[in-house]
Amino acid sequence: MNARRKKKLVHEGQYVAEVEVEVIDSDTGWSPYLSMEDAYKLDEVREALSRGDIPAAARLARVYSLTPIAI
Repeated sequence: MNARRKKKLVHEGQYVAEVEVEVIDSDTGWSPYLSMEDAYKLDEVREALSRGDIPAAARLARVYSLTPIAI
């Protein structure tokens, strides 16, 4: 089994959060996968962003505000 750090993006409304997780590679057919802890972390960040609780999301991830660009 091999693990590596990777950043996952969570998009909710006008925000995007960059969440660092550990991706686990193995010889099974279910590879790569996240630990249960990291899966819950992604869910926590998404829920915090959806209720507008940016400080809570920022404790677990780097949060960005999206600005639409008109062409």
